[in-house]
Amino acid sequence: MADRRRALAACLALAAGLPAAAAAPRASAPGGSAPARSVAIENMQFTPATLQVRRGERIVWSNRDLVPHTVTARDGSFDSHAIAPGATWSFVATQAGALDYACLYHPTMVAHLDVR
Repeated sequence: MADRRRALAACLALAAGLPAAAAAPRASAPGGSAPARSVAIENMQFTPATLQVRRGERIVWSNRDLVPHTVTARDGSFDSHAIAPGATWSFVATQAGALDYACLYHPTMVAHLDVR
C-alpha cells in the first residue's frame, strides 16, 4: 500500500509540474532537539489553524493529503518547499512574534503561528 501511495504521489507531483524529487519524503529542516508540536495538513487545511509555541520549540507539519503542499511564511522567514503526501517538514521557532503562513499551491490554505 505504501508503494502505491508513493507512486500516486510521484504522478501527482509530476502532473503539478513539480520535480520528481518532490514526491519523496523530505528531511526536516535543521534545528535543535526541542520537543515537537504537530500541525496536520489534511482536507486542504492546516490543523490547528492557530498554534502558540515557545521559542526553541520544533513544529512538525505532516502532509496527510493526496497532493503536495508547502508551509511558507508570508514574511519569507521560512519555506518548506514541496511536502509530498505522507512526508513531514519541521521548523524550530527561534524568534518571538506572529507569523502567518500559507500553502503556495493552495492560497486559501492559511494559518498562524504565535511564537512567545
